[in-house]
Amino acid sequence: MGARRRKRGSRDPEQGIPSPPGYSVIPIKFSEKQQASHYLYVREHRVREGTKSSWPQKRTLFVLNVPPYCTEECLSRLFSPCGPVQSVQLQEKPDLTDSAEEPTSKFFHPTPVPGFQVAYVVFQKPGGVSAALVLKGPLLASTESHPVKSGIHKWISSYADSVPDPEALRAEVDTFMEAYDKRIAEEEAKAKEEEGVPDEEGWVKVTRRGRRPVLPRTEAASLRVLDRERRKRARKELLNFYAWQHRESKMEHLAQLRKKFEEDKQRIELMRAQRKFRPY
Repeated sequence: MGARRRKRGSRDPEQGIPSPPGYSVIPIKFSEKQQASHYLYVREHRVREGTKSSWPQKRTLFVLNVPPYCTEECLSRLFSPCGPVQSVQLQEKPDLTDSAEEPTSKFFHPTPVPGFQVAYVVFQKPGGVSAALVLKGPLLASTESHPVKSGIHKWISSYADSVPDPEALRAEVDTFMEAYDKRIAEEEAKAKEEEGVPDEEGWVKVTRRGRRPVLPRTEAASLRVLDRERRKRARKELLNFYAWQHRESKMEHLAQLRKKFEEDKQRIELMRAQRKFRPY
């Protein structure tokens, strides 16, 4: 039996560097002092026919194996010789939905990925992707004119960036809330217009909007609902239906009579003690 042939990655013809099928290899170094090279694997970002994508077609470069010291600004500078770079976005994993995520805030950003990432580099012209696929290295991430912070300097810079400017933060929050309120108002107006209107097949869409407003999900509202249910169950409860209920009600009635009798005796004794002899 012949040995099974396994599909192996292609090799760069000039440097003999193994790479995944369909990817080009770009060597990169942190600085000139570093002897070993790191390798970026790049290809043109493509999607299936008929699939919508927020990434511009023929202008987006997909980059694998991005090291932690490479920031978005660093990647933009490294690929700028290929053509004007429009935007760079780093992600933990490739975007399987073939759509770009909403732009994140510089104040409310997620925890950075402590490891290798993937990147989407968008050029202003399609020629930038073609030039990046044949780009030769090694590229230098940290240079004298554009140093990349590392070690204690990087920690100090990260701490300084974590303290937001109050005025800028307030302005961004106000802008976000205005856009959110506008979107909610448009959704409510659209739902109100479509309420009770049948579609082409005659079906009427059922929504939460109606004559009776929805109760707010608060603790006070929940307590009111529970109290109403308890009183409703108390009215429906059958009294003296079972023999033990009848027996307990009699015993409770007798206990109340004895208690009232003792209270009356004490009141009479008190009245007698307070009574005085007044002949005139």
